[in-house]
Amino acid sequence: MSERARPAIDLNADLAEGFGRYALEGDVAVMPLVDSANIACGFHAGDPRTIDAAVSAAKRHGVRVGAHPGFPDLVGFGRRMMALGTHEITTDLVYQIGAVDAFCRRHGVRLRHVKPHGALGNLAWQDTSVADAVVAAVASVDPELAVLAISGSALESRARAAGLPVAREAYLDRAYRADGTLVPRTEPGAVLHDEHAIVERALELVRHGTVRAVDGTVLDVGPDTLCLHGDTDMAAPLLSAVRTALESEGVALRAFGGPADLPRTAHPAPRSTRR
Repeated sequence: MSERARPAIDLNADLAEGFGRYALEGDVAVMPLVDSANIACGFHAGDPRTIDAAVSAAKRHGVRVGAHPGFPDLVGFGRRMMALGTHEITTDLVYQIGAVDAFCRRHGVRLRHVKPHGALGNLAWQDTSVADAVVAAVASVDPELAVLAISGSALESRARAAGLPVAREAYLDRAYRADGTLVPRTEPGAVLHDEHAIVERALELVRHGTVRAVDGTVLDVGPDTLCLHGDTDMAAPLLSAVRTALESEGVALRAFGGPADLPRTAHPAPRSTRR
């Protein structure tokens, strides 16, 4: 099979989610196994040293760097709902994206994408006003940044309407409901740990673009990138098994939308999003 004809997919993980002395040791093992890394920005997890180390590691391993902003909720790891106004959400995200971008500049790489974390991401998938607040933040920082969103979500549609690049994301380690949303982590079986099931899901997503919900419904999600959370138990061995299985099927593993992170030559100035 020629290289041009090979199917391709991106593997990503949410990383740099330690804080101060509390490090997630899996980051070191996971970084070389992904094509894109979503770096926590300090609000739900992460701190300047953690972000700096993660961006440095991403550059060393040729991994695309993205920002992973969330609610200002260190205690709840950004997984609790917060009643923030849309202006608060936008300005909080500008602050967080800017922090990761500054470390990208320090290490001479480009920030490539933004993926809302946890409860903020869940809201942005379903609530158009929250999705618009996220989109406004991304567009104001750099309209060339891609937005990671699940298929059919409000975030996907609003980002596309604003002219932002979008990468559809599917989850290898999370259970789906029939409506395409994720089963809440508070429910049994919300997080998948079985290696065989995760590998089979990856193969189905690449071969057919589909994933099965907990009730058996087949969802057409057409992913550009597959996520396995960096804080999932045994994340590194699971990602290694997924990579091995996909490569054995002739799948090209590479960052969505183009090559992995490249050295910065010039940072593009934000363009107006007026129509």
